[in-house]
Amino acid sequence: MTTMTIARTVHTTRLGNLTIEASDFGLTRVAFTRDAAPATDTGIGRAHVFEAGRQIDEYLAGVRRDFTVPIDWSGVSDFDATVLQILHTTTGYGDTTSYGMIAQRMGRPSGDARKIGGALARNRVLIIVPCHRVLAAGSKAGGFSAPGGTRTKLRLLEIERAPLGGSPGLFDV
Repeated sequence: MTTMTIARTVHTTRLGNLTIEASDFGLTRVAFTRDAAPATDTGIGRAHVFEAGRQIDEYLAGVRRDFTVPIDWSGVSDFDATVLQILHTTTGYGDTTSYGMIAQRMGRPSGDARKIGGALARNRVLIIVPCHRVLAAGSKAGGFSAPGGTRTKLRLLEIERAPLGGSPGLFDV
């Protein structure tokens, strides 16, 4: 069995601290945290961690729409990976979707919306895989499994409604 090295840092943003972790193959985790743990400087994953932080900063400043840093899906179940990859590739900047729409895109019945929601709740790569773009029935914001919950989700959606290169407005710090 091969042991994989994971690079890790805590990246400070105006929305809060983010733990960013990556293997040599790509991101394994982007999650809000209260920690201020030091970085670990090992492996190729270090470059992915640095690049993710840079791209997230650009996104939050309103100058980036798409993330290009690779994602390592190896630690994710097949079902969850499919849900997250469909969300990632079909719901662009400034767009929203629903749990039922993701189920439909997967060729599953809309009744599987709860299963889709479970997969989104297990999303280990927040912001990069934009589960904040998924709305509940009736276009309601619904929950968000990050500190600040729905408020953080609404802040991310507000950033995406700002003109590219413009100020995100309400949430300038």
